[in-house]
Amino acid sequence: MPSILHEQPLLPHLVAHHLAAHGDAPCIHTPGGTWSYRDVLDRTSQFVQAQRSVGVAPGARLAILSKNRPEVLVNAMASLVNGVVLTPLHPMGSLADHSYVIGDAEIDCLVFDPRHFAERAAELQAHHPQLTLLGFGPSDSGHDYLALADGFAPAPLEPPDMFLEDLCSVVYTGGTTGRPKGVLMTQRVWQAMTWIQMAEWEFPAPLRIAVPTPLSHAALSLLAPVLVSGGCFYVMESFSPDAFFDLVEQHRITCTLIVPVMLYAMQAHPRYATVDMSSMETIFYGASPMSPAKLAEAIRHWGPIFFQFFGQTEAPMVITHLKKGEHDLARPERLASCGKPVPWLHVALLDDQNQPVGAGESGEICVRGPLVMNGYKDLPDETAEALSGDWLHTGDVGRFDDEGYLYIVDRTKDMVITGGFNVFPREVEDVISTHPAVSMVMVIGVPDPKWGEAVKAVVVLTPGTEPTDELTSELQRLVKEAKGSQQAPKTIDYVDELPLTAVGKPDKKAVRARYWSDSGRAVS
Repeated sequence: MPSILHEQPLLPHLVAHHLAAHGDAPCIHTPGGTWSYRDVLDRTSQFVQAQRSVGVAPGARLAILSKNRPEVLVNAMASLVNGVVLTPLHPMGSLADHSYVIGDAEIDCLVFDPRHFAERAAELQAHHPQLTLLGFGPSDSGHDYLALADGFAPAPLEPPDMFLEDLCSVVYTGGTTGRPKGVLMTQRVWQAMTWIQMAEWEFPAPLRIAVPTPLSHAALSLLAPVLVSGGCFYVMESFSPDAFFDLVEQHRITCTLIVPVMLYAMQAHPRYATVDMSSMETIFYGASPMSPAKLAEAIRHWGPIFFQFFGQTEAPMVITHLKKGEHDLARPERLASCGKPVPWLHVALLDDQNQPVGAGESGEICVRGPLVMNGYKDLPDETAEALSGDWLHTGDVGRFDDEGYLYIVDRTKDMVITGGFNVFPREVEDVISTHPAVSMVMVIGVPDPKWGEAVKAVVVLTPGTEPTDELTSELQRLVKEAKGSQQAPKTIDYVDELPLTAVGKPDKKAVRARYWSDSGRAVS
């Protein structure tokens, strides 16, 4: 056993300490009122005891399937303090997807929201009879988690002994091919992320944070910084511009974390021009690239309140950042950057031989440090590939400018090779998105008998705009003038919306599948 002499406080210890430190200060805003830190401390203790009463002890595997609600946060805190291993399930996932994760992650207990997932929970238990069910309220299946917790008196929170390399969560990636991969994330990973956030991220004070993104996936990334800061969570069950604007105005929200498609929806909404956002000090954004043109417009409209983060499940959230002051409208090209690497990690651009690329050249973004996963669950070959040469290979292609800002040009597996010419879709998307008629754009390669692959743009237009041949020619000309004729899309399709993943990212895999379904492979 490792010695505890030099062990640092981990995420479970931070939760227990800071829930007890802030007393009657507001912790979680709910539709029925605000829960203080003391309230959440007591409820967390009751949840821990409820888990243990049904056999969910330290080391057990627990999954969560729920839309956003305050109890998701409390369950995350209780699970951490109880020493269980957490796995979120995508709220929009299929039965087959959920069943696969339950089996692959060896889940012992499923916590679910019976308002939306009672039937799915019962189906999963039928497939996995060993599964214990805990529902946020009564249902025909399993235990009523809330009623069970009510039967226990609050007690002090006492996390079990745990160490940096103990498993904390198994989070499943969407993956580009095949089944999702279970990312093994130790206490070290979450501790490293928390330290970097506290050192580098620009949290306002007082911290009143609106949470419109799925809590099942974001909860652990936000828990420690908000609790350490004595902040208050304002949980949204789902995102809509109206509901978000109402929340900001009514509660003087100072901070939020969004994905780019949420900003685009707000910009297209009539209230964008009139909403009072004067209380908002920091908007964190990430998970997918932001259109530089739309970001610039939002900065002009709301001010320099945007902070970008970049990471991936295998090294979450904090590999690089572009701070508020670095969103410089006098340097518009910088808005296409994901910022500079944090000083707490090793970040390099490597070629196919794991060697650093030359200055100004593009290479795969690779990472070393305490933020990096231990590997993929039961997938030794995939783990060896992802961690070859003692680097995490992110699969993203980037380049540094002469000031050290990192630009992601695309994913290694997403590059379009057309007539022997390499096209990075991100660069084409950035050009097309500058056109005022374009709300969202995705650029992919499609099969082409002459070129092997042809560049195609799939475009969502702004409300009130109609697709025309003239508009298509205009967008093609825009790219040709900015990037050269080789990168101009051969064709442009107009759609009402782009499919999104469960965490709000544009789902390029789903769009590509539409065009490659008749092909024997996904490249030419």
